[in-house]
Amino acid sequence: MKAIAYYQSLPIDNPEALQDVELPAPTPGPRDLLVEVKAISVNPVDTKIRRNVAPEPGQAKVLGWDVAGVVKAVGSEVGLFQPGDKVFYAGALDRAGANSELHVVDERLVGHLPQRLDFAQAAALPLTAITAWELLFERLGIAEGQASTGQSLLIVGAAGGVGSILTQLARRLTGLTVIGTASRPATQAWVRELGAHHVIDHSRPLAEELKRIGVGQVSHVASLTNTDQHLDQLVEALAPQGKLGLIDDPLELDVRKLKRKSLSLHWEFMYTRSLFQTADMLEQHKLLERVSQLIDQGVLKTTLGEHFGRIDAANLRRAHALLESGKAKGKIVLEGFA
Repeated sequence: MKAIAYYQSLPIDNPEALQDVELPAPTPGPRDLLVEVKAISVNPVDTKIRRNVAPEPGQAKVLGWDVAGVVKAVGSEVGLFQPGDKVFYAGALDRAGANSELHVVDERLVGHLPQRLDFAQAAALPLTAITAWELLFERLGIAEGQASTGQSLLIVGAAGGVGSILTQLARRLTGLTVIGTASRPATQAWVRELGAHHVIDHSRPLAEELKRIGVGQVSHVASLTNTDQHLDQLVEALAPQGKLGLIDDPLELDVRKLKRKSLSLHWEFMYTRSLFQTADMLEQHKLLERVSQLIDQGVLKTTLGEHFGRIDAANLRRAHALLESGKAKGKIVLEGFA
């Protein structure tokens, strides 16, 4: 089967950073689906692994953890899907990625494709939707509905992949006042379009930006990027007994700064359930089914930002380069093998 892989960690401007290769087709296990990959999207985890995780000598490493496709075959214990089903999912970090014509995935991590979306539009959603949902409802403990009226959520990096769906979830499913940050006119307009009540510029002091829109302090913060750079400002912006959630990987984080206000820290990593085979792995299937329903009801929309064409090494290198530049808006999607 065709795939895109790498044999050593290299800068993305090196043609060998990602290569077109031929690999054996995978075989599904008892709880697995064998999926024909139709579209993929790219996430920061792809670029981090490519830069920092070298394959075994002579082995090809395949990235890619956002998929939309069609089930070709199912394992002996599969009960949620059947061949021919259209699906979308983010998969598991400790298995081969999905930048390939065929891919295997545990059915408990998969949802049915929203009927209103094509493969490219759907491929933009799984990883970020799971991350945003778990961060908002499970880590930060926000309740669905209007129970959160009077509370506020500051989303740092609201124009990115996770931010784009988190903004929608918070605005459409909760009573939170949603404040998104973005630093360029195009990304600020995008965040407003997604439903944020207010948009502020994270390249400026956050306290001043909040004051400008008439907000003193917020009850919740979702820090999606550069948490170490913003920590002092986030602590200042949070009300006493507030909650700080993050998804990035700061090299240092002085949590003592949270003590004076009795702030709580919540880390979200959407691969925890699959990595540890937790008893509630099925929750990711249920979550994606709910997202699919919300898409079909018109409550949520795809976060596809740019379509980079067919799935090949050259286009995937371009996608990685744009992600590494920090200037991506929404999700970058590739579709179809030549």
